[in-house]
Amino acid sequence: QVQLVESGGGSVQPGGSLRLSCGASGSTFSIKAMGWYRQAPGKEREVVAAISTEGTANYVDAVKGRFTISRDNAKNTVYLQMNSLKPEDTAVYYCYALVGMDFQYYWGQGTQVTVSS
Repeated sequence: QVQLVESGGGSVQPGGSLRLSCGASGSTFSIKAMGWYRQAPGKEREVVAAISTEGTANYVDAVKGRFTISRDNAKNTVYLQMNSLKPEDTAVYYCYALVGMDFQYYWGQGTQVTVSS
């Protein structure tokens, strides 16, 4: 079992920045990749960014060059630095971890990010 706790959401004006954090506890030794999804009102959940245990990062095209995912394995924490935020980035952001040999998904509770003037 892995538990994920997110923090760092909030409201910001367009062009602003936010940093999300996601701390993992429990059977953290079995975590493979970690990352972030988001879900906007009326839309399906979409992957935003992912990072492997070795630090290889991948991003959805919509956030490339603006968002940076990073991982502190010693603290079992993954971060999402979001810069140049746009109104279309408004969503609930969910941290996830892929755990074990069968890559089972574990989810955080979600944190709201609102970008509005």
